[in-house]
Amino acid sequence: MSGCADGKGIIVGVDGSAASRAALRWAVEQAHALDTEVVAVHAWEPVRAFAPYAPVSARPTPAEQRERAAEVLATSVRDVFGPHVGPGIRAVLAEGPPAHVLLRQARGALLLALGRGPRERWELPVVGPVGRECLRHSTVPVVMVPASGRTGAPAATDVPRRLHRVAG
Repeated sequence: MSGCADGKGIIVGVDGSAASRAALRWAVEQAHALDTEVVAVHAWEPVRAFAPYAPVSARPTPAEQRERAAEVLATSVRDVFGPHVGPGIRAVLAEGPPAHVLLRQARGALLLALGRGPRERWELPVVGPVGRECLRHSTVPVVMVPASGRTGAPAATDVPRRLHRVAG
């Protein structure tokens, strides 16, 4: 893959969930079609405040927290691509609030891909707080990929009965 001019390609938010892995798979397919790279981004924030009664041994250091965050990113990438990650895939671990990190990483990119939770039978798709923040403030297109990987129009059984029209 040659990559886009600014080297940003498609940015994918990765948090270890099935939805973020679906977004990563989707982004790779798009990257091949667009001849660009995929940048898998995992944002983490160190937990500084612990309950005062928590034992000191139960309080991970910032270095340990960073190591756990790196493992989430590595495991997600490995789950999608297996042990051999191609040259068109980069993994970025960044400290900071997830929405801010993703929006910063996405500046100048072709698009930002995020996973979204599955919807229940009659509910709207789940978009979490990070997704909502990215949708509100992104300067590039944002694609929300469903966890199930299902695409296309919803089946008739997904539409409440009161919305069905009867031809007469």
